[in-house]
Amino acid sequence: MPKTKTQGIVFGILMSFFMAYGMEVYNTSIRMGFNLAKGLGFSAISYAVFWEALKESVFMTVIVYIVSDLIGNRAGAAFMKRHCDPEKDNPYFCRLMRQAGTVQVMCPLMSLIASILFQIILGGMPLTRLPAIWAGTLIKNLPMAFFWNMFAAAPLVHLIFDKWNGRGEE
Repeated sequence: MPKTKTQGIVFGILMSFFMAYGMEVYNTSIRMGFNLAKGLGFSAISYAVFWEALKESVFMTVIVYIVSDLIGNRAGAAFMKRHCDPEKDNPYFCRLMRQAGTVQVMCPLMSLIASILFQIILGGMPLTRLPAIWAGTLIKNLPMAFFWNMFAAAPLVHLIFDKWNGRGEE
C-alpha cells in the first residue's frame, strides 16, 4: 500500500485507470450488442470495443480519480474499520474489506455520473428519467464493478505498484 503522497497519487491513478477501463470495456461491449451475440455472448467482442473503451477511459479516469479521492477512499477505509481490525485480522482480509467498501460507494456514484453524462447530456434523454436510468445503470454495473475490482483491477494494480516500489519479493 502507498506510504507517501506520491505513491498514493500513482496508486490512485493506476486504480482509477484500470477500473475505468474495465468498466468501459464492459459497457461499450453491451452498447455494441456483444452480450447478445447468439452462442458467443461477450466472447464475440472485437478489438473495436477495446479501442472505444480506451478513448472513453481517458476522461473517465480523471472523474474516477476525483470522486475516489474525495469520497470513495474514505468510505472504503470506514467500511474496513467497521468490519475488520488491522491489529488482529489478516491484512489481506482487511484489504478486501476496504475494496468492498470502496466499490459499495463508488459504483452508485459513478453510475449516477455516467447516467447523467452519457444518457442525459450526450444521449438527450429527459432529466425526469434520471432515477430510472440510474437504477438500471447501477443494476448493470454493480456486479461487474465488484468482481472486476476484486479479481482483476486491484490485484493487477497491487502487482504493478509492488514491483514499482521493489516489494515484489515480500
